[in-house]
Amino acid sequence: MKKFLLLFLAAVCVTALYGKNPKYVFLFIGDGMATPQRMVAEEFSRASGRGKLTINTLPSHATTRTGSASSLVTDSAAAATAIACGEKTNNGRIGMDSSGKRKLESVAYVARKKGKKVGIVTSVTINHATPAGFYAARPSRSQYYQIGLDLIASGFDYFGGGGVAKHDDKKSPEYKGNIYQLAADAGYKVVSTRKELAALKPSVGKVLARGAAGSLPYSIEKRTDVPTLAEFTAKGIELLDNPKGFFMMVEGGAIDWAGHANEAAANLHEVLAFDDAVRVAAAFAAKHPEETLIIVTGDHETGGMTMGFAGTGYAMYVDRLLHQKCSVNTFAQKVKNERKKGAFSWEKAQEMLTADFGFKFSGDIKKDPMVLTAREIKSLEKAFKENKLPAAARIVMSGKAGIGWTSGSHTALPVLTTSSGPGSEKFTGLIENTDIAKILKTLL
Repeated sequence: MKKFLLLFLAAVCVTALYGKNPKYVFLFIGDGMATPQRMVAEEFSRASGRGKLTINTLPSHATTRTGSASSLVTDSAAAATAIACGEKTNNGRIGMDSSGKRKLESVAYVARKKGKKVGIVTSVTINHATPAGFYAARPSRSQYYQIGLDLIASGFDYFGGGGVAKHDDKKSPEYKGNIYQLAADAGYKVVSTRKELAALKPSVGKVLARGAAGSLPYSIEKRTDVPTLAEFTAKGIELLDNPKGFFMMVEGGAIDWAGHANEAAANLHEVLAFDDAVRVAAAFAAKHPEETLIIVTGDHETGGMTMGFAGTGYAMYVDRLLHQKCSVNTFAQKVKNERKKGAFSWEKAQEMLTADFGFKFSGDIKKDPMVLTAREIKSLEKAFKENKLPAAARIVMSGKAGIGWTSGSHTALPVLTTSSGPGSEKFTGLIENTDIAKILKTLL
């Protein structure tokens, strides 16, 4: 890892000698990822033995304002539109102005006009707000089926990640058939397994690759049967590389979902999975240092994550999150299954909490921080009786790690944009999210 970082940073320095525009452009968007998520994940990555985050090694930095045209607190649709198209719009709009009447042009379409191939990758559904901002134009982000039609109409070369939400919505006023079949009819190779993805070759043509029916599983689950965000990114590079270059947008979408749930461990694992995808791009950039621009940003912050918690004083213990083995959603399903059996006891609940969160109900807390205090045990037992155990476990886990939360929604915190490669010096200072698209359009 250390050797790779040295090679990458050396390659980044080389780009400073060249003034030409980039041939290859990677735009990474961590949905719900602002400075707190990046900094906590940095400590979590080091604690896990993984080392530094690549996203935090990129040399150019810009503090980025995220507000929409309708609110200081943006949603993902307005943020994606701003980042992709360069114009503020109302929350809920996709690729359209605030009136919902005028279509906007995204940087992805500009790249295609310049002869570049285009790829769109995400860990959530491919017609969710962030990826949609780069190829769709709809007054509402909830028009999933219509956005799916826009995906096909875009003619972009590579779509990878989660599935198409409401892909066969017969209630849609624009219903024309199953989106997957329509994509195949339009010349897309549609694949749905890890094996099929791995087998794709550059000669395949346009591709729609999904790793799940909906979003990809949380990274904390460590599923080996589903392609990772990094694998989708690597395949995108393989399929898109050509003499005129490419533009690829890659979203870590589930960072946001874990933020809404105030679930620290799942959130940080998603940031690490996102960083793994950036590492793939960085390895490519190390081979093409004069031609590759990498930009990493967030669309907004989610959850109001703070690096500190009253219960731990002036300390953080992110290493304790390594004890958690599954997402709270998975744990909730396990609890539900046990309750269905009709004999779910507090003793059984303790066993599950120990297995999935690393909590210990006896022992010396001075020697083992995962031993629960009397207050923590009381809160968990009360939640067990009220059928709220998963939420209580999540709260106890964040507290033990020293991570606080102020919201279950988005916040107006600025995000951090980092970049490297030709043109990256333009992404510095205090900027608006719209500046990302404006600068990219100029560079392209």
